[in-house]
Amino acid sequence: MNFKTADLCDKFSAELQIVEPVFRRFGGRVQFAGTAATIKCFEDNSRVKEAVGEPGQGRVLVVDAGGSMRCAMLGDLLAKQAADNGWAGVVVYGCVRDVKEMGEFNLGVIALASLPLRSEKKGEGQRDIPVRIPGARIQPGDWVYVDEDGMVVAGRQLVA
Repeated sequence: MNFKTADLCDKFSAELQIVEPVFRRFGGRVQFAGTAATIKCFEDNSRVKEAVGEPGQGRVLVVDAGGSMRCAMLGDLLAKQAADNGWAGVVVYGCVRDVKEMGEFNLGVIALASLPLRSEKKGEGQRDIPVRIPGARIQPGDWVYVDEDGMVVAGRQLVA
């Protein structure tokens, strides 16, 4: 899929949610897009582990981790699994770790920061519900577009 988020903003601004520029890039793929699968969790990545173990089918996993800067919600093992299972990317409103290795995978990853401490695994969190990240409320099935200029969200596919 060939797109530029700047061009999408020029052509479809009335339809888009523009995500605030708080995310950094960590994955091996800079540009990625797909329908959103959503997770809401806080300092427990159990639902993330479940999701990346399933067929991604070119989707983007959006993880609302509440902006926590106290532990990582995605590391190299889960990122590798996501890439191997066909996820286009992962957006983490929180932290990631193992970023050197993560940069080698064919997976887009953006997050607030890197932090070496892993999260708890207590089986908590919710999947496939609306989530909020700075600048957007994302519903499962919304289209997420990420490139060097940022991230935008649309209620429908804008480019083929």
